[in-house]
Amino acid sequence: MTHQDVANFAESWGLLILFCMFAAAIAYAFWPTNKSKFTKAAYRPLEEE
Repeated sequence: MTHQDVANFAESWGLLILFCMFAAAIAYAFWPTNKSKFTKAAYRPLEEE
């Protein structure tokens, strides 16, 4: 396996893998069951101890 083979693999599949990871992160962020967790986390700095 040469450097050119690795570079070709990264060019062809690297973008697809990164796009899938991005789509998974967006799906996690907008999943309806996570809304309450994110809302509580957003207001945590404003709460007094």
